[in-house]
Amino acid sequence: MKRIERRKYLDELISLRGNGMIKIVTGMRRCGKSYLLFELFASWLQHNDVAGDHLIMVNLEDYENREMRNPDKLYSYVKSRIVDDSLYYIMLDEIQMLPQFEDVLNGFLRLGNTDVYVTGSNARFLSKDIITEFRGRGFEVRMFPLSFSEYMSAYNGSRQAALNEYMIYGGLPQIMSYSTEEQKARFLKSLFDETYLRDIKDRYDIRKDDDLEELVNIIASDIGTLTNPNKLADTFKSVKKSSIVYDTVKNYIDYLCDAFIIEKSARYDIKGRHYINSPFKYYFMDLGLRNARINFRQLEKTHLMENMVYNELRIRGFNVDVGVVPVIRRNGEGKQLRSVLEVDFVCNQGSRRYYIQSAYRMETEEKQRQEQASLINVDDSFKKIIIVGEETPVTRNEYGITTMSIYDFLLLPNSLEA
Repeated sequence: MKRIERRKYLDELISLRGNGMIKIVTGMRRCGKSYLLFELFASWLQHNDVAGDHLIMVNLEDYENREMRNPDKLYSYVKSRIVDDSLYYIMLDEIQMLPQFEDVLNGFLRLGNTDVYVTGSNARFLSKDIITEFRGRGFEVRMFPLSFSEYMSAYNGSRQAALNEYMIYGGLPQIMSYSTEEQKARFLKSLFDETYLRDIKDRYDIRKDDDLEELVNIIASDIGTLTNPNKLADTFKSVKKSSIVYDTVKNYIDYLCDAFIIEKSARYDIKGRHYINSPFKYYFMDLGLRNARINFRQLEKTHLMENMVYNELRIRGFNVDVGVVPVIRRNGEGKQLRSVLEVDFVCNQGSRRYYIQSAYRMETEEKQRQEQASLINVDDSFKKIIIVGEETPVTRNEYGITTMSIYDFLLLPNSLEA
């Protein structure tokens, strides 16, 4: 397997060196956090004159290091490795496996000549304790599975073939080491059941797990569909004859979000400039895991592309909402008719904003009008973009709407500025 540099994340870690804060690399299991720290970052440090004995690396997930999950033993081990006044780099993998990790990390900060980096795979566990304990001394670096451009850097074939495989098998780095469809499918199914779901069941002591399993299947089947915990609970009662209640559904969804398996996108009223509390859309952070969960059925490229566009926007650091555009028209009798149009994604990053539609095909004028309607009714000057799932030159029409191909969007770093 060809080495994938993960340059975006490596450059961020390099820029944060020696800032006196604890760097927390978060993201789903198997997305490459350990490789980033122990291989890419450690290698960069050694190539920049950091001695190997000044790198203290402990993988807390490794069975061989199980004794290090004792806070006192880990602290004593690290302190014993620090024998002079020069800077030591402490790297700890899967920090949530260490009880009282907040106290241990605070202890390392107080030593004065340490630069601390940790990884973690649970958002709730980490954010709750880090925000409370470190009060501005913790900095999160959010890591995602491979972007399509990273995937392409190690793929031997055309970009069309690569995109087809990426949409089906996703971007977990290990997927690149398998050569057959059967191997990829088996890996993803096993990973979902034996790692992600097992983590959730064990961490939250879920004994009756049929409802959790079914909820995952429902969300996987309905990516990009508006829903909420109440609606999902009603579905369980009417279709599954389950007595599951709203609070349980909400908790299960929160667990899936905390494990970085799915993300929730809220609705935003563009004209009214306010959020709408419910319903929401949920997207899988890796399409391969989503597809494996439903046995590679329901591979409609329209929905897969929408999820893929969402993920790419998140990888680029945007906050992504679902846009709502209220429209009032008059009928032939002069009566007002109110309707609501949807913008797939409202993307914000600082002062930058983009309105984006994901349209796998726009083969007819009617389909073009349909995709453009919501963007035309957005009455501000931020850029409006339609991304289509086929090769096409970048164009801009009389309404100021830019159309570009999915390949340009995914592979050009500044594609949104085209």
